[in-house]
Amino acid sequence: MIVRNKYHELTKALNIKQIIAITGLRRVGKTTTIKYLLDKIKNKNKIYLDLERIEYRNIFLGENYGEIIKSLEIEGIDFSQKAYIALDEIQLVPNITSVIKFIYDTYDVKFLITGSSSFYMKNTFSESLAGRKRIYELWPLSFDELLRFKNINVNLPEFDLSSTNPHLINKLNVYYDEYVNYGGFPEVVLAKNNDDKIALLKDIYNSYINLDIKFLADFKKANEIYKLLKLFSARVGSKIDYSKISGISGINRHKVKEYLLFLESTFFIKLVPAFVSNPDREIALQNKLYFSDSGLLNILGKINSGALFENTVANQLSEKGEIRYYAKRTGQEIDFILDGSTAFEVKETASAHDLKILKNRAENIGLKKYALIGKNAPDSGFHNFIWGGAIY
Repeated sequence: MIVRNKYHELTKALNIKQIIAITGLRRVGKTTTIKYLLDKIKNKNKIYLDLERIEYRNIFLGENYGEIIKSLEIEGIDFSQKAYIALDEIQLVPNITSVIKFIYDTYDVKFLITGSSSFYMKNTFSESLAGRKRIYELWPLSFDELLRFKNINVNLPEFDLSSTNPHLINKLNVYYDEYVNYGGFPEVVLAKNNDDKIALLKDIYNSYINLDIKFLADFKKANEIYKLLKLFSARVGSKIDYSKISGISGINRHKVKEYLLFLESTFFIKLVPAFVSNPDREIALQNKLYFSDSGLLNILGKINSGALFENTVANQLSEKGEIRYYAKRTGQEIDFILDGSTAFEVKETASAHDLKILKNRAENIGLKKYALIGKNAPDSGFHNFIWGGAIY
């Protein structure tokens, strides 16, 4: 099994009593992760239950906790000693958190659970299991994970603000191009050809529309979400104008906001707020929108290469810390500011002129650290940029 970056942190969490709750987009690798953790547990008093199977969901649907305990004993759990119970996709069972709370408080049981909605895990789940769980978010593969999945052996340097070695760019550029265009879903990365990758991405997208929306929300019209996603894909990296989106789509402005919250809480999109010094002004400013996987973005329409690259960088930088964007009324912008201290501008082909502009804009708002992020191999002798593939 290929070890992901998150596995070290999760393996350490096996030693604490608290519930390990893993959340993320469908087919991002949550099931593989939870099975990896189970394999790390030497204790044989453990079970894995996939709650997409109705016979396992039925175990937790009864109101009699005694019968639920008996059913779990039939599955092989001995409650007289330390036990481990892994539950996959808990959002499919209403009120399951009350059962988990009862077992957690009554027996020496370590739970490992997954769910596809951060809204469910952080709100409904958090209220009933306050202090009893730790939530871990799992995202599509980072670029260094993609290389690991493809068995590409290379000594990657640490991410910093120095320019990227041209040899590293030439060596790995074909893989980074693939990452930008097809994203980081594990099964997509492992697919043998581009046609298979596209087919898998379409299947993941359709599963989200037809399964997650039905299970996680009471939205009656999945076609409205589809319509919005098409509109959002054409505006990736742009500020969200709810009134304009409402006017184009014919969907009520408040419902647009509701759908957007759902898309964010189920990990399909990411919203990037503005960088401001006045919190009151921040509330009035619009967020920028990105998709959590560039492959999903790419199948929604004809997306230009610059937008795909910026979307990829947004996801990469968000793994490094909190990202925001900066904009003035005059139209001057900085694409991303990481952790309030470092300014980044994204350019497919970076130039000395781009760096000079970024330097001036960063210094004007008091930022001493800044760097260009580029995608194409350097030409015209300019090398002073970070290659997108070096962000991991």
